[in-house]
Amino acid sequence: MNKELIAIFEYLEREKGIKREIIISAIENSLMLAAQKSIKNVGEVSVKIDEKTGEIDVTTQKTVVDKVLDPKEEISIKEAQKLNPESQVGQVLEISITPQEFGRIAAQTARQIISQKLREAERGVIYEEYKDRVKEIISGTVKRFIKDRSIIVDLGKVEALLPGSYYPKTEKYHVGEKVLALLYEVRETDMGGAEVILSRSHPEFVSALFDQEIPELAEGIIVIEKIVREPGYRTKIAVRSLDPKIDPVGTCVGIRGTRIKNVIRELHNEKIDVIPFSEDRIEFLKNAVAPIDIFRYKETEDKIILVVNEENYPAIIGKKGMNAKLLSRLIGKEITAQKISDYQKLISVQIAEMLDSKDPILDEPIDKIKNVSSLILEELKSSGFDTIKKVLSASSKDLIQKVPGINYLNLMEKILER
Repeated sequence: MNKELIAIFEYLEREKGIKREIIISAIENSLMLAAQKSIKNVGEVSVKIDEKTGEIDVTTQKTVVDKVLDPKEEISIKEAQKLNPESQVGQVLEISITPQEFGRIAAQTARQIISQKLREAERGVIYEEYKDRVKEIISGTVKRFIKDRSIIVDLGKVEALLPGSYYPKTEKYHVGEKVLALLYEVRETDMGGAEVILSRSHPEFVSALFDQEIPELAEGIIVIEKIVREPGYRTKIAVRSLDPKIDPVGTCVGIRGTRIKNVIRELHNEKIDVIPFSEDRIEFLKNAVAPIDIFRYKETEDKIILVVNEENYPAIIGKKGMNAKLLSRLIGKEITAQKISDYQKLISVQIAEMLDSKDPILDEPIDKIKNVSSLILEELKSSGFDTIKKVLSASSKDLIQKVPGINYLNLMEKILER
């Protein structure tokens, strides 16, 4: 009995999930090709392996002749009768070729082909086992580290790859430690095999964690409309409810934050902002920055400029500008922020430039200012500010004192927009 071969069969069946007949077929084909390449005077060969004993039987067929003209296909009657005394000319004789006849090249060729065939078989097993589980949460054990922080994770039957760029730099792991990750994809390798790729950095990982914690998401009552992420720093997730009676944000956060705490814990305390989604871009933006109030905003073709109070400016920008980047990706337009003091200075500069320009518009009556209430315009005229130049020349303090309820910055914006 070939105990070594039987042990290989059992290991590959048990640990890799590869059926014995697939393994045997791979080895038979490899040995057949190796024999044809390396053994002289042999044509086609046949290889059979006993699945119970592991014994290998390699044979070839030759025709019995009086005089051999083609050694690959023929055998002399004299040699044939040594193998079988009853051999006759014209008979096709099956000749056994012992494995010992395989030389070094044959053995190397066999090993290479066996490896290739087994990789192909294993790839099939991996695809069948994991192809329908892509985007699912999966658990494994850290087995070893390879270059660029990448981790080999033991999933049981197969080993998966968690690339270094697929988990936050803030996360540290040790061999033997349990790790939870998203089954991101199953892809072919350059060697003809297949590998399972895991991720902890993609937004879909956070989405899958929410699905586990919030039944309303799995049931489709609440929908994740958009999710953006800076791994290890912050995730912004926009949700809406298909049932008007259900608050999507409150449902995702849970009573006293119980639901979201489990997700945050798994993400090693990464910040998560759950935001009510809106089809209206500005309303959606206001939801995303709440409770910060937007003092002013200006939308251009490619960006939205927010004006906020001094104390709120750092929160809008975030560490290294990451919060503004996340907002930009969430809204779908570049978001920039400006302090209200800087904005007021800019307005002052623009007013000074306009006054210095001697533009004829300065002498126009204030009735020409668009989108200002008639009540405010009448108050301005009755207070002596009856031209655009007089309004621009007045101080904010003077205007506010003489025209109660006036919004100074708003009025200046309307004039400057003319």
